[in-house]
Amino acid sequence: MKLITKRAAAAAAWCVLAGLASGSAQAQAAMEEGKKLFNQTAVPACAVCHTLKHAGAAGEIGPSLDELKPDAARVEKAMRTGIGQMPAFTNLSDAQIRQIAAYVAAATGAAK
Repeated sequence: MKLITKRAAAAAAWCVLAGLASGSAQAQAAMEEGKKLFNQTAVPACAVCHTLKHAGAAGEIGPSLDELKPDAARVEKAMRTGIGQMPAFTNLSDAQIRQIAAYVAAATGAAK
């Protein structure tokens, strides 16, 4: 089950990146939705703690995602289980967690 989840997260991130490279409207919409989830929907908002240039986030509590460049599987695992001071995001659906994970991986270039 975990392997399938990691593969699905990686596939989602790859699709987002491939779409961005081609400039598809669907990929742009997925990135915008991921950005909205990152900045507004997650409680607490990811942007409060993390720096992510694409999202306009300059948090200083957690690591800079621009520097860390985590892949989607790593983001998804951290969001589901929590890590260090970061809580588990039990208030988000599986789809929302996957969308944020794919967004972060694409925005940082980790999914290349």
